Amino acid sequence: MTHQDSSLPASPRSRWLSAAELGVAATAVIGHNVFHLLPNEVPVLVVLALVSVRLREKSWSALGFRRPSSWRLVGLLAVGFVAVRWGSGALVEAITAHFWPPIAGPKGVDEIVGNPLAALAALGLVWTFAAFGEEIGYRGYIMKRAADAGGGGRIAWVLALVVASVLFGYGHYYKGPAGVLDSGISGLLMGAVFLASGRSLWTTILAHGLSDTLAVTLTYLGLDN
Repeated sequence: MTHQDSSLPASPRSRWLSAAELGVAATAVIGHNVFHLLPNEVPVLVVLALVSVRLREKSWSALGFRRPSSWRLVGLLAVGFVAVRWGSGALVEAITAHFWPPIAGPKGVDEIVGNPLAALAALGLVWTFAAFGEEIGYRGYIMKRAADAGGGGRIAWVLALVVASVLFGYGHYYKGPAGVLDSGISGLLMGAVFLASGRSLWTTILAHGLSDTLAVTLTYLGLDN
């Protein structure tokens, strides 16, 4: 980690509040994706994140919207993430094919093949809902509050990385068990990139956007299988 928090250790009250927020966030993720009882969690998490940070830290940098120490590092980490994430995805699919159904794609993904308008619409969702929305919700908010609940130290951030990754996996429950595992690993890699960049959310936004853009492009060209 290149970023060091200069703030004082969190008070017990602050830690309990962060734990409560984490509980609400987890309920939003599981309640929508597993039980289908709540609205889509991404806009909910974004609203929670913006309101919470505005009231508590009063600075968007708490979510990770801070200037990175090196934009070159941001680019390298993002490209590195794409390479490792696609490699791990292929490995997960190869292994889980022996005992789980194939990973299910998002609804309407077949419409992208050879359809430039559908591909452009998908790219719009990639860079708004996924790259910005999911990164604010999962890395910027859930990881932050999980780490705060644990006291904000290095171990707390590592545990926060695991918590956010598990929830990110369940955030893709529609993909089936192999998809949950694949997305969980993706979340783990994304969180690692987040920490390695000094908790700059710009890194994971770029990494997420590039990875999903590649997926849309391959789907459009009919090369996703």
